[in-house]
Amino acid sequence: MTRRSRGREVALQVLYQVEQNSGLPAVEIRQFINRRLLGEARLVEFTQALIGGVREHQPRIDAMIEEVAENWRLDRMAAIDRNILRLGAYEVLYGPDEVPAKVAINEALELAKRYSTAQSSRFVNGILDRVLQLHEESKAKADAPAEPEVGGQTAPKAAGDATPQAPPAETAPEVVAEAEPAS
Repeated sequence: MTRRSRGREVALQVLYQVEQNSGLPAVEIRQFINRRLLGEARLVEFTQALIGGVREHQPRIDAMIEEVAENWRLDRMAAIDRNILRLGAYEVLYGPDEVPAKVAINEALELAKRYSTAQSSRFVNGILDRVLQLHEESKAKADAPAEPEVGGQTAPKAAGDATPQAPPAETAPEVVAEAEPAS
C-alpha cells in the first residue's frame, strides 16, 4: 500500500468516526491520525487536508452524489460507502491537480473493496464515474468561450460548426415574404 493510500485509508476512518460520533474532540482525531501514520509529517498533512476538504465541501459533495445516485438517497447508503464516496468525490472535484481523477476513483474503489461489501466497489465506481462526468461537463461549459458580438450580430462560430451563418446584412439579398391567404 502506498503512503498516500494509507493516508486516504486513515482519512476514511476519521470521516466515518466523526459521522458516527460528531462530538469527537479534535485533539483525539489528531492523536488518532498521528498514531496511525506514525507521525509522518507530510502524510499527516495530506490526510488532514483530505478530511478538512471533505468536511468543508460536504454539502456540495453530498448534493452532487445524490444528483447522480439514481434511486438512492444519501442517508440510505451504508455509512462506510457514503464516506468513501465523499472522499473520492472530494478528490475528483477539489483535490490537488497532481492526482488524476481516475486515480482518485481507483483509490476509492480499493477502499470499498477493503472496507465494504463485494458489491460496493461497483456501486462506488458507478457513482464516482457519474460525478466525474458531471464535473467535466460543467467545467467544459464554464470554459467554453462566449460568442462575441460583432457589429450587433453574433460572430460566426468556429469552423466545423454545422449551424449555417447568415451573410452580413449588407450582402444579403432582399427577401420579400408573400402573405398567406386568409382562411
